[in-house]
Amino acid sequence: MKKILALLVALVLCLSAFGFPVRAEGTEPAGDSLGITAPSAVLMEASTGTVVLEKNPHEKLPPASVTKIMTLLLIFDSLSQGKIRMEDSVTTSAYAASMGGSQVFLEEGETQSVETMIKCIAVASANDASVAMAEHIAGTESLFVDMMNQRAKELGMNDTQFVNCCGLDAEGHLTSAYDIALMSRELITKYPQIHTYSTIWMENITHTTKRGTEEFGLTNTNKLIRQYPYATGLKTGSTSQAKYCVSATAEKDGIELIAVVMAAPDPAGRFSDATALLNYGYAKCSLYQDLEEQPLVTVPVRGGVQEEVRGEYDGTFSYLSTTGEDLTAVEKKWYAMEELEAPVEEGQEIGKLTYTLGGSEIGNIPILAAEAVERAGYAHYLGRAFGYLML
Repeated sequence: MKKILALLVALVLCLSAFGFPVRAEGTEPAGDSLGITAPSAVLMEASTGTVVLEKNPHEKLPPASVTKIMTLLLIFDSLSQGKIRMEDSVTTSAYAASMGGSQVFLEEGETQSVETMIKCIAVASANDASVAMAEHIAGTESLFVDMMNQRAKELGMNDTQFVNCCGLDAEGHLTSAYDIALMSRELITKYPQIHTYSTIWMENITHTTKRGTEEFGLTNTNKLIRQYPYATGLKTGSTSQAKYCVSATAEKDGIELIAVVMAAPDPAGRFSDATALLNYGYAKCSLYQDLEEQPLVTVPVRGGVQEEVRGEYDGTFSYLSTTGEDLTAVEKKWYAMEELEAPVEEGQEIGKLTYTLGGSEIGNIPILAAEAVERAGYAHYLGRAFGYLML
């Protein structure tokens, strides 16, 4: 028996030495299980950020026009912050008009609304519109790229370095399937209105230039919009270096998935890989979301200018299962501190709402103080005593 064990150990060591993967228990590379042709892929559930399946998720590769997900994210950031409006006019510079690759043939001096530019980027993957919007928001594309890299850093996109805003091949312009999933998740969860644009199949825009007015047709580069019944977007990309990429989003039965495919060998391959990932996810995943209005929680405060502090819940709770658990058995329990000593800071944790399944905690929501409570002084107690006397 000892000789057999020794032979097995030697065999494993030999396989490792020759580069054969030794699979950890419980893991299943996407390429092995689904026949994924692309060298790198990630399947992520949007509400929780759970990675359901992956294949070389952190391999740094050129993303082509999938880059524009970050460009769109910064556009919607600027809209939400009131820095720009959908109806604002955006003027196309000579530099923006000179962009090659996919474009909508904007001319120098031509103006389009922010909303039209978003359509050009999301539907037709227009490089000229991307640069025009970058200049409109930041002044120059270079400054906009600095914003892109800062946003990427905030999202934990540690495999990413952007060099331009549209995804044209450039030295050092790299990201990973995992990072693309992160920025896709941020865009679709923070600004779900992106789906209004990413699901447009065909639409016309109007060019108004010195030559007059003419119509130009936009056609969605994401064929899954027509081919996959639950598709909601999001962005394709292809260049000679990047090959064929896609970040495909879909929603079914309240579950929103993100399938990222990088460097697929052909256009059809990226869509078949994304479809396989999404189908796997919908067969495997079930989601628990607690969207109920939670009961009011208050905690007594000793020595404060008020006798209690109200709690507020720090977000909502979602739990993704990939093992077929009965999610109707999830139980909730509230825990709050018996008493607080003043002063109490706004945002201070005063309790939590926990979720358990099968006796094990699967997550929690902190309960935070909704307001600050200062320590009571002599004047406060004197005023309170006077109030009691008056009563």
